[in-house]
Formats: sequence, structure tokens, C-alpha cells
Amino acid sequence: QLAAIEDVMQDMTDIKPMDRLVCGDVGYGKTEVALRASFRSVMEGKQVAILVPTTVLAQQHYQTFIERFSPYPVRVEILSRFRSARDQKRIIEALASGAVDIIIGTHRLLQKDVVFRDIGLLVIDEEHRFGVKAKEVLKKLRSTVDVLTLTATPIPRTLQLSLLGIRDFSVINTPPQDRLSIRTTISRFDENVIREALVQELRRGGQIFFVHDRVRSIPAMALFLRKLVPEARLGIAHGQMKAHELEEAMMQFIKKEIDLLLCTTIIESGLDFPAANTIIINRADKLGLAQMYQLRGRVGRGKLRAYACLLIPGEATVSQDAARRLEALTEFTELGSGYRLAARDLQIRGAGNILGHAQSGQIAAVGLDMYLQLLEESIHELKGEKVPPRIEPAVNLPVQAYIPEDYIPNINQRLVLYKRLSNLLTDDAINDLERELIDRYGKPPLPVEDLLEIARIKGVLRRYLILSVDYTGKQLIFTFHQDAGGSLEKILSLTSRHRERFRFTPDHKLIATCKGEGGRQLLAEIKNILK
Repeated sequence: QLAAIEDVMQDMTDIKPMDRLVCGDVGYGKTEVALRASFRSVMEGKQVAILVPTTVLAQQHYQTFIERFSPYPVRVEILSRFRSARDQKRIIEALASGAVDIIIGTHRLLQKDVVFRDIGLLVIDEEHRFGVKAKEVLKKLRSTVDVLTLTATPIPRTLQLSLLGIRDFSVINTPPQDRLSIRTTISRFDENVIREALVQELRRGGQIFFVHDRVRSIPAMALFLRKLVPEARLGIAHGQMKAHELEEAMMQFIKKEIDLLLCTTIIESGLDFPAANTIIINRADKLGLAQMYQLRGRVGRGKLRAYACLLIPGEATVSQDAARRLEALTEFTELGSGYRLAARDLQIRGAGNILGHAQSGQIAAVGLDMYLQLLEESIHELKGEKVPPRIEPAVNLPVQAYIPEDYIPNINQRLVLYKRLSNLLTDDAINDLERELIDRYGKPPLPVEDLLEIARIKGVLRRYLILSVDYTGKQLIFTFHQDAGGSLEKILSLTSRHRERFRFTPDHKLIATCKGEGGRQLLAEIKNILK
């Protein structure tokens, strides 16, 4: 945190405007960095704008800034739907005249009627939560104003740099003192489990979040919880409530007038409730990994051990991807694991969803890897070079090719290796990976050797533009891409020399009668044919 503060202060003395991303895990004190940068800017006679994604977070930042700046002649205001139209007009006028030093707000800050007398610093909390139009407004400001971006959603550095165009980067890796990791469990929706979790927290005088992300059925869930734990004082918070009701519910929770807050994912971003140390997330299988990670970060901000309980309807109804996400979340519970968790998430899913669902444009539509590939192809085409078609060959054989659990027990490490293997295009790269496996895990078992062999075969299939290899029990069928004309002479030569064994059909299929029966023999047979 100190290093991040030093970086920001150094940037603020520089001639060129600051454009720094401060990335730190949930609850690692990024707001403190923003407070100090804001204070410096105000003391130099400049105005500060703090842009946040939700009204609830704006309200909380407002309280924090008011408290911290109370000994100084600094005027802090808030612009959000919590303020009446008359109040908003008054604040905007004060902002234009320079009477307001720090303004905290949601998208409302980006509207045309908001004018600053002399803005010096823009702080953006969770930039990826803002849409395309908002980003365009921010881009115009960036050329003249210091910009400090805070993010807790842990996106790996290179992707963050390439997608947001950020040059300067600070990471807060050190957890706050006395912070304990959050115990995370997965459970079926069970009355006894829920009651036990709630009562345990109430006994130690703590508060609880119950996240239920379906506004329509919140009243029914409130009824269920009131019957289950009548001793708990229950409050409700969701985005469709009237501004003053939502504000009141949040303030009651902060003042500990409510023990149990039934809410939607509105509490996801940056909110700080030190007394809340248990979170129960209903239908956790419906939420994304980063979203659940953020929600879990709402608890465990004090010195007590915090608990997160992820409720699912039953293992049979949970999709494979959701099961992986939940497993990753229970595995990565130690402090500061957000980076590793997100890196794993991105290695599994690719970078497609990083810009958030509110974005549009090529990268968000196709994913970063594909976007860069398409860009490269377009450059080759513009240079007049021939671009070979991009294919991912399918090898459909009765071969046990996989990474066994007893060889690599960690599911995430297995998934990463599958992903890495699918991206390796040369024999040398595959041999390097094999040496790494031997070094890290010992001699690979037969299924892993077969998996590596298939990866080597796929490299040759790509070269000859072969879309798939199938096995019927007696024959191997190689299906060629329609652009595979360069291989035609070799195929015809092969079929004319061995007519009894090979034939080539008009729909670009080479059919080979096969001697091999077992998996290894089949792989050897395919290699011989390709040679």
C-alpha cells in the first residue's frame, strides 16, 4: 500500500498527466490511496471527481471522505439518485463556481450539465463496470487530468494493460494486519445449514449478508428467513427500491440496527462493513467467478474469522462450468488469492468477458486471443500475403488421452495444462511441456503420453489442413479442408501406389484401411500415413 501511495504521489509531481491503475485484492485498502491522492490535489487548489459504479458505494465513499476531511476546509459533495433534483442543481452550480472541492458520484458525473471550474484528479473505482459511452467521456478527460483507477476485480496485468491501454501499474499484495482468510463452504439449500450459519454469527454479535439475486422472489425469501430465525432483525436492499429506502436500509446496517441483510448483488462493489462476517449466497451456481469473489470480499474485513456459504440446489442440477467455478472459489481462500483465481479463470475461459457485459465492440464479442488472431490475419491480407485457413483438428479415436487425477490432483492445474497444450503448435514446444511435466510431477502415465502424442499429430494435421481424423473400427477417415489443394498431389500419389488400402472421395476424405487395433497402434498408424 505504501509503495502504491508513493507511486501515485510521484506521478502527481510529473509534468505528464498521471494514468495509473492500482490493483489490490478485496479489502486491501485501495480507498486509502484515493483519499491521499485527493487530499494532495485539493491542497494544490484543484477539484477532484470520484466516479463509482453504484449509488450505494457512492454513499459509503461519501461518508468516508466526510469523516477523514472533517478537520480540513474541504467541501465534499455527492451526486447520485439519493439526491433530489433541487440538491443536484445546487451541487452542480457549486461545482462550476469552484465551491465544491471533491465530488463523488455515479454515471451522473458524466452528464453534460456537470462542469468543473478546475479539475485536477479523476478517481475511477472499478473502471470495467462502466459502459462504452462512459469510457468515451473519460478518454477526453485523460489527456489533461490526472487519472487514478482502482480495481479489485483481479484481472491479470497483461490483459488489463492491453485492454485498458494503461501504462502505469501498482499492485497492493500485502493483506491488512490481523486479517484472516475466509472459510468457504458449498452446501445444498438446507434449512438446518442456513439456520446454523445465521445463529452462529448472531451469537458472536456479528452481522450477515444473505444474497438472493432475484428481486421478484425477495419477499418470499424474507418470509422464509423471518420464520427460520425470528430473533434476527432483517433488512432488505436491492436496486429496484426507492433511493431513500435503499439508503435507509444501508445506513441501518452500518449502524448495526439490522443483523441480517437480505440483498441482491448490489453489495458487490467495494462496500466496507467491518461487523459483517458471514455471507450466504443463494444459487451461487448462477454467478460468475469474479462476482462471487467480490461478494465474498464483503466479509472478513475485521479481525474475526469470516465465513462464506455458497448454496446450490443440488449437484445434479449444477452445470460443469459452475461446478468448476465453485471448486476454484473453495480452493483459493487464502489472502491475496484473487490474482491467481482470475488468472485461472481467464486461462479456462479465455479473455472474452473481461470488458463486462455492458460493452460492445470486437474484443468483447470475440475474446482477446481471437481478436489478435483476426488482426494478424488482416495485416497479412493487406500485405498481399496468402492467409491459410485457421483450423482446430478433431481427433476422434478410441484412445484414453487425458491427465489422470492421481498424476495431477489439482483440478485447476489440470485445466491450465489442457489449455496450454491446446495452444502449442510445434513439436519442440510440446517436448518442452513434457520435460516440464516430468520435472514437476514425475514420469507421465500412459494417458498423458497419448495426450502429448495427439497434440503432436494435431500439429501435422494443421499443416495439411486436415479437419478431423475418425476411426470406424476398420478404417481411418481423414477429412480435408476445401482449401487443401496443395496436398492433392501427395494424396493422389498415395492412393495410386496403394489402391487396395487408400481411396479418396469427392467430398475431400481420405479413407485408409487400418491394421492397428489398440490405441497406441492407431496413433502409430496415423503418424505413418501422415509421413
